[in-house]
Amino acid sequence: MPGLLKTAITSVGVSLPEKRLTNSDLEKMVETSDNWIVSRTGIRERRILGKERAASDLSVDAGMQALKGTALNAEEIDLIIVCTSTPDFPVPSTACVVQDAMGATRAAAFDLNAGCTGFVYGLAVGRQFVESGTCENVMVIGVDIISRIVDWEDRATCVLFGDGAGAAILQPTNAGRGFLATDLRSDGSGAEMLIVPAGGSRLPASETTVKGKEHFVRMNGNEIFKFAVRVIEDITVNLLKKADEEVESLDLLFLHQANSRIIEAARRRLGLPAEKVPINIDRYGNTSAASIPISLHESVEDGTLKKGDLVAMVAFGAGLTSGGVLLEW
Repeated sequence: MPGLLKTAITSVGVSLPEKRLTNSDLEKMVETSDNWIVSRTGIRERRILGKERAASDLSVDAGMQALKGTALNAEEIDLIIVCTSTPDFPVPSTACVVQDAMGATRAAAFDLNAGCTGFVYGLAVGRQFVESGTCENVMVIGVDIISRIVDWEDRATCVLFGDGAGAAILQPTNAGRGFLATDLRSDGSGAEMLIVPAGGSRLPASETTVKGKEHFVRMNGNEIFKFAVRVIEDITVNLLKKADEEVESLDLLFLHQANSRIIEAARRRLGLPAEKVPINIDRYGNTSAASIPISLHESVEDGTLKKGDLVAMVAFGAGLTSGGVLLEW
């Protein structure tokens, strides 16, 4: 009955570009070194999408893989939420492109932009559609092609990001599993800390904006670092408090893969052992809204994530946004 339903993630899928860009490759492109990148970020390589493909292509691949883990076909999807900062077009939404390409003929579709926190926001939104009884089958996709909006001459940003997509299917459950708590936040006073200045209504594209490289991402890394460590701890503790659980009860904490030092600092502050906080940034870089679903999929595939596990997912990103969800898998 509406209002009494719980929501579970019943399947996940990913799509990653084949092309690997290693730190050695970057040494030939910009003034940097493998040691500099690894010591400051933990990244050794990242995936880069070919020019002939876009966010919708990876989204469709990830979504179809997620569907294979269920008894559903595309026509049974009620809603598609694509969480991205790098849509195919300003208009229409990438979700509508995905909906058509997948053959999800009866699905509503919209994009959600919460930066790197997008997938967590998408889960929280999709959960509401299920638990209100509005939808039975919701697909949430986190996808970003950040390689298209980085200045490959700026070593402070170009070494950080990779491309990818991850998808999750949300469905009602009465098996005692599912979402237990949500915590979404924003602090618009930090909007300029992580921003693409041009291309919107504030500063439309022009010869001047292109020459000024104002269509590329700009970031205050030091401030983002401090913000991230603080909100990760606070949100994780708050999620557990809402569900009347303790930090020690967590089986896995999936964090946005932005920087290995951020992840390690947050893990130590929470007092969690390393095996409970998966890290894959060394292989993929910061894939923005795709980073948590990619980690989630890997843990499902290798058996680390098991039925009944208490799981938290916490992210932070442009906006500034931050948020987390807690669920029993």
